[in-house]
Amino acid sequence: MNWLNEHLVQFLAVSGLALLAIEVWVLGFATFFLFFIGIGLLITSGLIHQALIPASVLSAVMSTSLITVLSALILWKPLNTMQNRVEKKPVTSDMVGHSFVLDAAVSPQHPGSYRYSGIEWKLHSNSALPKGTRVKVIEVQVGVFVIAAQDS
Repeated sequence: MNWLNEHLVQFLAVSGLALLAIEVWVLGFATFFLFFIGIGLLITSGLIHQALIPASVLSAVMSTSLITVLSALILWKPLNTMQNRVEKKPVTSDMVGHSFVLDAAVSPQHPGSYRYSGIEWKLHSNSALPKGTRVKVIEVQVGVFVIAAQDS
């Protein structure tokens, strides 16, 4: 216990940094629980180092608890908003641009199918395409190739 009292500032700082690292690298900033505690530990370490609060375990625990709760109250909504912001971007695939010849006619009302890479893909087209037309994949969805006639 004597060692902890002698090295309280360093212990709090290292513990805070460790919790922040676990939150970011292990949990991927999915929960904010360890983040708020880590912030509380780091600020408490700074306050003790500047002699703004007494260098005792009891004052460190009370200060860390108070700062953790305050930081959670202040930062919860902005962090949650940041975390829930999802960027919608189309998925790219190396199958886009793949071309082949249709074995059967395909139209918007009658989608076809095409076996590629051991998978039976559904074919969707915005226009009617007769059998024998050379087409290319313009979009890939789950189990679906969206196709269009290939320009010669």
